[in-house]
Amino acid sequence: MASVAHAQPVTQKRPLAGYVLTALVALFLGFDTIIKVLALALAPAVQGTTQLGYPAQSVLWLGIIELGCVVLYLAPRTSVLGALLLTGYLGGAVASQLRVGAPLLRHTLFPIYVAALLWGGLYLRETRLGALLPFRR
Repeated sequence: MASVAHAQPVTQKRPLAGYVLTALVALFLGFDTIIKVLALALAPAVQGTTQLGYPAQSVLWLGIIELGCVVLYLAPRTSVLGALLLTGYLGGAVASQLRVGAPLLRHTLFPIYVAALLWGGLYLRETRLGALLPFRR
């Protein structure tokens, strides 16, 4: 009976931790999206995008794509699709940073850190995802 009583709090904490990670990722990506889509503080967004070799007018489209992916990620029925699409989006950010020779730990790998939090949150809150990932129990 002691192991059953111990297992209950763990299962309650797991989704909560997943929602906390999801909220952190959503807040970060949401802020990034708002800057791009609503043209708030557009100068830094445009400057960063042009430094990566993209035209300034692509900032709005990158923001719209990111917004769509974040909305899919936050909706429970489409969260896995949103995570997959955001992984591709963040992978493009890694490739862009590598192409311009940005510092590895601060710039190039930062999208990978975000993706790890994104998938970690989804893994903790979506129990069916555990059956698909090759982690040993």
